[in-house]
Amino acid sequence: MAYFNVRVYGIWISESRLLVNEEFIKGRKVLKLPGGGLELGEGLLDGLKREWQEELGLEIEILAHYYTTDFYQQSAFDNSQVISVYYQVSADSTLEIINKELNERAYWLPLNELRPESFTLPIDQVVARKLILELESNCL
Repeated sequence: MAYFNVRVYGIWISESRLLVNEEFIKGRKVLKLPGGGLELGEGLLDGLKREWQEELGLEIEILAHYYTTDFYQQSAFDNSQVISVYYQVSADSTLEIINKELNERAYWLPLNELRPESFTLPIDQVVARKLILELESNCL
């Protein structure tokens, strides 16, 4: 059975660094932007806030919409079509988190080390390219 898989992610840039998250999904190590799938009955903004609270223990402020998937993307994990929505966010916190219970790790990636191929998920790679272009043109 095919279905849509709606996901929501946050982009937090602070002090020329991007927050990224390493986690294991179905036994595979993944580097991604923090966020995840919506739950039934949940809106995008509430889902993003919940995901950041679950993954990072952080309350976030959602600043602006950044990008929504504009192409077909088959999930690497099931038979769904992935639609991802990205928002620029901030939090009132410094961060160096290791979440041993969920086997996840968040860390700051210096923007000068940002490479699309560093990310596992194809849509995150598109977002990384967009971020790099904006950084090069001083839009961020």
